[in-house]
This record gives sequence, C-alpha cells and structure tokens, in this order.
Amino acid sequence: MSNTIPLSFLDLAPVPEGKTIADGIAQTVATAQQAEKVGLNRYWMAEHHNMPGIASAATSVLLSHIGSQTSRIRIGAGGVMLPNHAPLVIAEQFGTLQALYGDRIDLGLGRAPGTDGATFQALRRQMKDAERFPQDVQELQYFLGNDTDNSPVQAFPGAKSNVPIWILGSSLFGATLAAHLGLPYVFASHFAPQMLAQAINTYREQFTPSAYLQKPYVMLAANLLLADDDATAQYHFTSAQQSFVRLRRGETGQMPKPTHDMDSIWSAAEKMMVDNALSVSFIGSVETVKPKLAQFLVQYEPDELIVTANVYDQAARLRSLELTPELNLFTLQ
Repeated sequence: MSNTIPLSFLDLAPVPEGKTIADGIAQTVATAQQAEKVGLNRYWMAEHHNMPGIASAATSVLLSHIGSQTSRIRIGAGGVMLPNHAPLVIAEQFGTLQALYGDRIDLGLGRAPGTDGATFQALRRQMKDAERFPQDVQELQYFLGNDTDNSPVQAFPGAKSNVPIWILGSSLFGATLAAHLGLPYVFASHFAPQMLAQAINTYREQFTPSAYLQKPYVMLAANLLLADDDATAQYHFTSAQQSFVRLRRGETGQMPKPTHDMDSIWSAAEKMMVDNALSVSFIGSVETVKPKLAQFLVQYEPDELIVTANVYDQAARLRSLELTPELNLFTLQ
C-alpha cells in the first residue's frame, strides 16, 4: 500500500429533527462543497426509501443538484439499489448525469432493497427481483456500453457513456460478483463489518481482469467524525447511535439531536448491537483518531476509503471535513 490513499465521502442526506427536507438538502449541498474544498475524491449518496430522516430517495435527481453546485469532485451513487429499478431506467438516469457532468459520475450498485417490505411492494418490486441482480448488472453494463448500435432497445442518454460501475456489498455475494465481472468493490463496513476480512480476501483472490479494471480495487467504508476534542466528537456521534437504535426498533423519525446520556436511551443489548454494527468508526480528535485509522489502513490495505458522518449537527459535520487533511493519511486533490 502506498503511504496515502484517496478519501471519499458518503452522505445519507440527513434531515435533522425540526428541519424540512429542503433544509436537509441545503445542508447536503454545503457538505458536498466542503468535501470538494478539502480535496476529497468522490461524493456519493445512498438510495433509501420511506425514511423521514434521509433525503436521498430520488438519488439521481439529488446528485444532479449536487453536480450543479460543485465543479471538480466526482459524484455518484453509493449506491443505487438495482432490484428497485429496471436497468434501462438507471442507464438513462446516469447517462443523463454523464451528459451533464462528464467523467465525474460513478454508479455504485447494491442488491438490497434499501427499505422495508411494504415499501418494496409500493415500488412495484418483488423480493425475487434481487435474485436477478447479477443479470441486471450485466444488462446495465450493456446499456451503458459501446455495443448497442444494432439493438432494438438503447439508452438515450446512456449508450457509450461507459459510466464506471462499482459493486457494493456486505457479504461474499457482492465480493464474488465484483471479482467475476472484474469491477471495483466497496464493502459496507460502516454498518455491517462482520465479514469485512473474508469478503475483501475473496474478492482479491477471485478477481478476473476485465475491460473495466486490470487489478482488484477495494474501497472500504467507515464512520469518521473529527472534532477539536474527543468529548465533542463522541457527543455528536450519539446522533448516529440513536438512529441505529431507532432503526432496529422499527421506529421512524428525523435525525435525532445528540445527547450526553445514551444510557438512558439504549438497553445493554442495544448498546452491544450498535457497538458491533458501528465498530469501524473513528471518532475523536485528530490526535486520537490518526493512529487508530492508520492501523486500520495497514491491516486491510484498501485502495480507497469512503467515510460518512451521519449526524444531526451540520457545523460538526463541516468541522470534521475541515480537520480531515490534518490526518495526513490521504491523497487529497
């Protein structure tokens, strides 16, 4: 591994308690601009549905807005949940983004629905649609590629755009698929780290070179929240912890305010669950985080790291990004 690697940002477009979706989107734009200002490589958004605290359900629409408010940083989906969509529609959407913003566009694909069963049905999808994920990925590659001139169905926009496709996953399925198709792989270690080592080892061992990629490329996800001191960072991170508790309880709501007393909110079992799910988290001052993060990078040797800071306080998120260059662990633009 080189001394430094690229650093990117994953945004869930949080809608804080007491704010409107328009407020959340405005904060998301400011976050993207800050990520670009400090030199991050990519700014990705994730598709979720039926979640009042997340504003990125119409992922490609919001990405287009982000593209218009930034100039250099790569923008993309991390990811589009492909079972929710016809591949042709996604080819048209991301082909349109590529027509607007050139080679700044990335397309990360996930197999999960990104929502609950009832909403999945409202999207006019069935659970068996996920079983077609490998075929749908290849169909999407076809629509975005150079070989559709004689096809009765083509993506306009989309054809010949060759938007880069990534496979997202948290299990061996995505790792194996990405390796088989010769595509870059992103592991969702920011909330599902259990199979991290096994998945990336499988991907690297089984990787087959392709027209898209000659050697394995692994991007790992982590929670990163930097502040001027450890206590401040831990305080703001309680918003993310509360969100996880609510999600596992089946409760809905906007992004909760931070608290000084998590023990009054979660049970011992819930704390253990959250600590396990969010174990790939680097929270604190630059001095506290840097050695821990450096050790993580040495252990897993990712080619790129993508971080998220899903918190209530916008000033805390912007400050975290502002402090990121001080880690001196990343190649910044």
